[in-house]
Amino acid sequence: MSDLGDTLGRAILDGADPADHLDLVRRTAEADRATGELLQQAVHAARAGGHSWSAIGATLGLTRQAAQQRFGRDAETPEQPEDPEDPEERWLGPVTAFDEMHELELAGRLGWHTIGAGLLRHRVVRTATQWEHRRIVWTGGLARLERDGWQVGCRSFPWVYLVRDTGEPAQPAPTA
Repeated sequence: MSDLGDTLGRAILDGADPADHLDLVRRTAEADRATGELLQQAVHAARAGGHSWSAIGATLGLTRQAAQQRFGRDAETPEQPEDPEDPEERWLGPVTAFDEMHELELAGRLGWHTIGAGLLRHRVVRTATQWEHRRIVWTGGLARLERDGWQVGCRSFPWVYLVRDTGEPAQPAPTA
């Protein structure tokens, strides 16, 4: 754990003026928010993978009840209800790590691309053009991919979902 702490400390201090204590407070608060979001996503993934609140709590040094109170509400309720008045943005799902890329590929042909991810689903928005989707492990450097036209659609630990506009017109939605 000390290696991780050292790495985070170096990242926070990189480019900071050590004499500017408020800058250090700001940078540390940003790191705290980011790691809090990572922890929330990791707990969501553990729950989706079938792990109990007792197992998650034990891993975090919490009771089952404390883990469920801290992470349960966000993990098991929708982040935003689907708005029937706004058909250009919606949830795609349920999907799993095994089928989500196929579903995103189909949606991309129809002009939909991911802008967020929740438990077993993706928040997608529709445009007039087709989109490519790519999922990679969240490791850091994305500069090479961004030079190739990819942009971050969303991050959902341990993945980064990349999207790229093909410039081709979206295919019409199939009729029922």
